[in-house]
Amino acid sequence: MNAPWKPGGAVNGRDPFAAFLCDDDTLDILRPVVEEMGWPADKCHKGGLRNAVQSLSVAASPNILLVDLSESGDPLSDINSLAEVCEPGTVVIAMGQVNDVRLYRDLIVSGLQDYLLKPFSPEQLRDVLSQAQAVLNAPKVEDGASDRPHVSTAVIGTRGGVGASTIATSLAWLLSSEKERLTAFLDLDVHFGTGALSLDLEPGRGLTDAIDNPSRIDGLFIERAMIKANDKLSLLSAEAPINSPMMTDGTAFFQLQEEFRAAFECTVIDLPRDMLINYPHLLGDVNATVIVTELTLASARDAIRLLSWLKSHAAQSKVIVVANKVQSSNLEISRQDFENSIERKIDIMIPADPKAAAQAAKLGQAFVEANKSSKAAAKIVELSGQILGAVASEDDDGEQAGKQSLMGKLGGLKSLLPSKKKTADAPASE
Repeated sequence: MNAPWKPGGAVNGRDPFAAFLCDDDTLDILRPVVEEMGWPADKCHKGGLRNAVQSLSVAASPNILLVDLSESGDPLSDINSLAEVCEPGTVVIAMGQVNDVRLYRDLIVSGLQDYLLKPFSPEQLRDVLSQAQAVLNAPKVEDGASDRPHVSTAVIGTRGGVGASTIATSLAWLLSSEKERLTAFLDLDVHFGTGALSLDLEPGRGLTDAIDNPSRIDGLFIERAMIKANDKLSLLSAEAPINSPMMTDGTAFFQLQEEFRAAFECTVIDLPRDMLINYPHLLGDVNATVIVTELTLASARDAIRLLSWLKSHAAQSKVIVVANKVQSSNLEISRQDFENSIERKIDIMIPADPKAAAQAAKLGQAFVEANKSSKAAAKIVELSGQILGAVASEDDDGEQAGKQSLMGKLGGLKSLLPSKKKTADAPASE
């Protein structure tokens, strides 16, 4: 958001309001309302959306922008063109003659504040503009942000169906709702992702647009492309057609993570394991990697391979092994045998609870939101604490490293201390 609106003039060099409309009748309704709100009526222009794009390409965009889509043949495409010339924080309201719920949803997902159906009354217009002004004057999320370091977490399943997406969605919800961290949830299963479905949301086109046009990724793109799940949780996902292969060198994913670090306190990535093959840089700056597995032979084999890959390609990331859907009996592999196979301990065991999973699916909620009192949810809460603790440990290690380097400068005292032999069976993640 921008600075609060002040009557009668520009704010930080930007006009408080501008409108681009297609017909005189709408202009006649708009001008009295605009004057009543203290804005100059001469900022109400004729020409519709295309005139808005042309005008704003050479001038600063206003804080509140009203555009008419009545003469637009492809509203969504034209709105995307408008987004390219609008500055971050502009509150955009559209109006038009098409009464289509799908169009309305797509426009809202693309970043519009509201859509007015013509014809409308002065009272309706006044209400929409007042709401836009309230949004503009609302405190910035960044204003109350702390100096806490950004926490980036990747969740990877050893096999399909182990519940990695369920855990990723729950982590994103916990970090935003319970830990009150501004959180971005990135579902990188472009064709079959369930992040939006699990939260009862439409995935939108934000992720596919980012992949197709990585040069467009910036703060404004993130603001318009991501879908709000709650006040502190935003989602970026896709349901790309299965006959459309993903053609990208991974630049878009790297840029998205960069923007998330600037705009959010936490990032949760639902990362399909095959993405590691083509885009190993995805984990270059991830603080914690959660490997979700089942106690099966196939999962043990792939857990070994993933742990080895992470040791070579993401040594900075704290690895947390989570056994999910654990049965009380009839296990294919016991916990002890599984741990012996992967040569490290399982950090968290989440019991199987198919009834709770079904309940969450029916409600369209994250697992932990729909089943707060279940034992499985309590284990996921414990996992969220370990993830936040991983970053705190990194900070402590950094401070200790700084102290040791200082000691080295003061006479090489470290060389006089007795050496300590490392334990041979130490966990690979430590």
